[in-house]
Amino acid sequence: MSTSIRVDVLFEARAAGMALELVSGRGGLSRIITGPRLQKPGLALAGYTSYVHSERLQLLGLTEISYLRSLSPEARQAALEGLCSLQPCALVVTRGLEVPPELALSSEKHNVPVFSTPLLSSVFTSRVTKFLEERLAPETSVHGVLVDVFGVGILLLGKSGIGKSEAALDLVLRGHRLVADDVVEIRKRPPDTIYGHGSALIKHHMEIRGLGIINIKDLFGISAVRDGKKIELVAELVEWDEDEEYDRLGVEELRHSILDVAIPMVRVPIRPGRNITTILEVASRNLLLKFQGKHSAREFQDKLNRALEAKSDPSQFRIDEVE
Repeated sequence: MSTSIRVDVLFEARAAGMALELVSGRGGLSRIITGPRLQKPGLALAGYTSYVHSERLQLLGLTEISYLRSLSPEARQAALEGLCSLQPCALVVTRGLEVPPELALSSEKHNVPVFSTPLLSSVFTSRVTKFLEERLAPETSVHGVLVDVFGVGILLLGKSGIGKSEAALDLVLRGHRLVADDVVEIRKRPPDTIYGHGSALIKHHMEIRGLGIINIKDLFGISAVRDGKKIELVAELVEWDEDEEYDRLGVEELRHSILDVAIPMVRVPIRPGRNITTILEVASRNLLLKFQGKHSAREFQDKLNRALEAKSDPSQFRIDEVE
């Protein structure tokens, strides 16, 4: 689980579009950021430093820089010395504004990195917050297979050798997409969304007993894979047990917790003659119906209850044995 990120990782994240340039304080690039929220230290520059959070990025925009310019050189030096002495993880000057020389001196003295960016404060805040939220998000990994079926991310779980990869391969042959096989890396995005992706080492590969390792992307093309997917349904594959009582109606919904997020779950018993791929496709379609407010099992139960209340013959609503 990620709980912190080094300042140098933020600095080197060119793809995030933050356009950071290091001005001073290189010795502090190993400092730690522990949260995605930023802070504008306006009151701290005026001498009130009680609520400066050193683990947050400190943002100096037009208001802060203009205030510093209005001070005498001595007062400006004292204000910036007081801010840097609090050991913030890093300071960022936005809008391409000139970094006060006093800030560069104080940052070098206290090893506090100072960055400059041409972005407006609002634009930079949006981009860096998104980056930090993703990098600091709780994460874990599970043994399973993640597939995209009709746009629904289905995480297949079950003991080794039960047929998860084979079911996923059959789904790919039907036009669905593989996200990850064997190891699914999972990350939580605020407030309660769970995303899964494959590891960089085995991405787009699948192990099929009897064949070995195959590359789904090379075999079936780019449309057969995707790099990541929101997990919306967990399907646990279990061996059929004659003594086990399986859900016949689907009224009571099961949940599987991942990173404290409860995700809808179905438990699918495996036995010869059952087409697991078709069941997974139907489970995906059924979930899409539930997203639209249509719950087939509950509607059937309501219909049956109304018939019983009206003293109708309930035999017409008898549930046949399902093999």
